[in-house]
Amino acid sequence: MENNDRRKFIKSIAVGGVGIAASTMMVPNLKAFSKAVGFENTVSGTWKSTTCQGCTSWCSVQSYIVDGRAVRVKGNPNSKVNMGHSCPRSHMSLQQVYDPDRIKVPMKRTNPKKGRNEDPQFIPITWDEALDTIADKIMDLRNNNETHKYMLMRGRYSYMRDLIYDRMTKIIGSPNNISHSAICAEAEKFGPYYTEGEWDYRQYDVENANYCLIWGADPLSANRQVSYYSSVWGEALDRMQVAVVDPRLSITATKASEWLPVKPGQDGALASAIAHILLTEGLWYKPFVGDFVEDAPIKKFEVGVEIIEENQGDIFKETFTHGLLKWWNLELKDKTAEWASKKSGISVEQIRRVAMDYGKAAPHAISWVGGGPVMQARGGYASMACHALNALVGAVDNVGGTMKANKEYTISFPEADDFIDDIAKAGKKHKKIDHRGTKAFPALSKGKSGGGVVTNNAAEGIINEDPNEIKVAIAYFNNFVFSCPQSERWERALSKIPFLVHCTTNGSEFSHFSDILLPCTNHMYEKWAYVKSMGNGYRHVTMNQPIIEPVWDVKNEETEIPWLIAEKLAEKGFSNLLDYYKTIKDPETGNTPENDSEFGLFALKYATQQLWDPSQYKGGDKISGWKEFTDIGVWNSDPYPFRKRWGDMKTQTKMFEFYSETLKTALTEHAEKHNTDIDDILETCNYQARGEMAFIPHYEEPFMRGDDNEFPLVHVDFKSRFNREGRSANCTWYHELKDLDPGDEAQDDVARFNPIDAEKYGLEDGDKIKLVSPVGELECTAKVWEGNAPGTVSKCYGQGHWSYGSVASKEYGKTARGGSNNAIIPAEYDRLSGASAFYGTTRVKVVKI
Repeated sequence: MENNDRRKFIKSIAVGGVGIAASTMMVPNLKAFSKAVGFENTVSGTWKSTTCQGCTSWCSVQSYIVDGRAVRVKGNPNSKVNMGHSCPRSHMSLQQVYDPDRIKVPMKRTNPKKGRNEDPQFIPITWDEALDTIADKIMDLRNNNETHKYMLMRGRYSYMRDLIYDRMTKIIGSPNNISHSAICAEAEKFGPYYTEGEWDYRQYDVENANYCLIWGADPLSANRQVSYYSSVWGEALDRMQVAVVDPRLSITATKASEWLPVKPGQDGALASAIAHILLTEGLWYKPFVGDFVEDAPIKKFEVGVEIIEENQGDIFKETFTHGLLKWWNLELKDKTAEWASKKSGISVEQIRRVAMDYGKAAPHAISWVGGGPVMQARGGYASMACHALNALVGAVDNVGGTMKANKEYTISFPEADDFIDDIAKAGKKHKKIDHRGTKAFPALSKGKSGGGVVTNNAAEGIINEDPNEIKVAIAYFNNFVFSCPQSERWERALSKIPFLVHCTTNGSEFSHFSDILLPCTNHMYEKWAYVKSMGNGYRHVTMNQPIIEPVWDVKNEETEIPWLIAEKLAEKGFSNLLDYYKTIKDPETGNTPENDSEFGLFALKYATQQLWDPSQYKGGDKISGWKEFTDIGVWNSDPYPFRKRWGDMKTQTKMFEFYSETLKTALTEHAEKHNTDIDDILETCNYQARGEMAFIPHYEEPFMRGDDNEFPLVHVDFKSRFNREGRSANCTWYHELKDLDPGDEAQDDVARFNPIDAEKYGLEDGDKIKLVSPVGELECTAKVWEGNAPGTVSKCYGQGHWSYGSVASKEYGKTARGGSNNAIIPAEYDRLSGASAFYGTTRVKVVKI
């Protein structure tokens, strides 16, 4: 297909359902996945606004309600972020909310033995019995001064989260609130924080970019704001070149100008080489970075030539950056395309071509950092290296570049200090179960030792009772037994907890080890909440609403369930939690909540008051009141203020730091905390950097588990456009449409092998195989596919549930459908950020069954 024809085709299918039409070359008649235009003219009903949390795009959407039943979904036209578009995931919510396998009433375990092969023998109970049991267990901890043995585990959330995750845990008296964040993308935040001071995700101005260099992300499938990027991608390709660095041919790569099938773990080598070429070819963006001074004895960067940093101001004057010459001398001067080619498997010619084209597009040239290069055992430095390219071309905070989140005006819930008694204060002083802040797990979120979380390591803490045992735990909207690497550890960990509560919509592997199951609201149809997302130069705050009557006897896990527990605790003589919740009043009436449903509504109105109350207006959309806010369902920020942070970044120098004084301070403080030096910390945490290298973006060799002779292939994990955060597997549509992911097959779970490897190992399409790693194995089907880099095997995350539902499992509670990637991925970490390593980490062998 000629280039112009290809772009016209992509534009024709770019609205919402871009990937569905594109990957099968169908006539784009599936636009209905995005916009149900005219549907209201054929069936009498009402469009109601709410939010899709099927992935971290968090799109504002609307659902068509007919006779009280949700029947259709479209993007909310009131959002300036997703602009009336949605992706296929939102439509799968219809199967989820009406899933007959949902938990319908509270359940309790009657088999005291716990284990994968133990039948929990759940029986229905009343809400009163369930809550009374939970309150008794919490009171036992308080009466025995053991509140630190309480634990809260949070998965996906809304921004009502602090009511259960933070405030409830503090008032009970435990340090052990564990979020899912470190199995999500903490290393992705590490690079931007230690270069420009932003511990957050980014948005990308693709509509004004001339070049987009994408690292291990798939924005048309499984990145933040899939709906927005899909809707504008076709038009953007008329102007923007795209290069995708990924070991597999992703959906985005199929539409790119360049695909760089990098060897897993070698992204950092490419990033350093591209930076080297930008400097040696004089392609850095001088208005942002600076330039050699007019009378300097040297006026260019030469391969292998160190530039004396003494009296740097007489040689090179930086404008809005810090430490460029240190970065050059310590890392970049020898990192040629020839060097990177040997590491990465990408040709010298392609490396140079991509680097030159990227540099010539400055400053409208994005370096898009996804999970692929950073969620690795040494990924924090790759995160810095890939993100630093944005600064070299002046794209940070610039038109056609990268942007932070726009300002929004939600209100935090009141602090709980006045309600934390002496028992709770003593409990909170204990160490955290995930070992954050220890010598081996710095978890340097926002520059603070132990400021982050090490989600997956909490399993080790529970198993080893280190720093203490866990006796009572509550978890919600999570399934760590399935979603964490080396997941069998969580089976052992949860088997040790004497009393475990799971708040969930569907029974899952995590539920299998629980003592009480509490049925929860569907996020999109049955609960009051809000979330925040960004894209298109805006941030929106979008509301979850109960737009249908609850299908079953369910409660909101972040507001209603905590309130009901608080009531029970008050009955038993501990009223602090309920007293705290009653401080959150309805901003319109001043009324104090009297029950769980009022508390959920009042708390949402409290947190969002500055968005909908005209008397509290701070900026962004002007909304006339609560009624209008519920009708439109979303508030939009003011447009993004480009270049406002140039020279005023949240780093120690206020500049973009190629030499990170911010990281230097954080590492120094962590080392001093443990009475050692930074080199010892880095050695303990399994990094190669020593000395000054610790403070700059740089290449580190990938750390992989498994001998390459015994395990010759490298596993590549990826996410489907149909994965609703791993919760799709009980939807029939997920399985029917699975072949719309490049290289996958409907109604099957396939591992894809390059034809070179297929021939080497005697594999053919349809062969039943095992993938075996040093820590586990899974069963699936072989697929021969040229969209893999040789030496790799790629497989989609999402299947392999042995306990989820009648569609997700072959035999519920016993036999999995497909294989779980996390059964073979070892529990390794980028310890500086706390992030679990999913990529460039796992060697496997293939065995025919």
